[in-house]
Amino acid sequence: MKIKLLVLFLLSSLGTYAQQIQWMSLSEALEAQKKEPKKIFMDVYTKWCGPCKLLDKKTFANPDLARYVSEHFYAVKFDAEGNEPIRFYDQNYTNPNYDARKKGRNATQQFTQFLGVKGYPTMVFFSDLQKPANAHARRLLLLPEQRQYHLEKNQGFA
Repeated sequence: MKIKLLVLFLLSSLGTYAQQIQWMSLSEALEAQKKEPKKIFMDVYTKWCGPCKLLDKKTFANPDLARYVSEHFYAVKFDAEGNEPIRFYDQNYTNPNYDARKKGRNATQQFTQFLGVKGYPTMVFFSDLQKPANAHARRLLLLPEQRQYHLEKNQGFA
């Protein structure tokens, strides 16, 4: 009986893992677009943001949403207050005021400002031509079926 439960647990764990969103950096996504054009879905978050953590735990963990995102987009996680240098449209973006000693809020990354992000979490969609598709990024925390609706709605942008 214990072996059957262990096998069932392992199989269910493998199925769940296979349906997780495979996050990458923006530079990895831009490189992947060169080989296989696909739109980019970017989750702009911060480490201190409670709704961002809830989005990860409740929405992005949904297997149907994870499958849809993986099929149609390169999924990017971007820390809006992080220290990751970004190169986009031959422009370099950094966070010159980043302080690694800070535990909570930090300085905003220049790329966050370029995107026009004002709150977290924010979802940004890029076309396969590497253009941000939603000029006014929205601060949304949606149910999985609502998130999928917005992903499908933004699937057809040019």
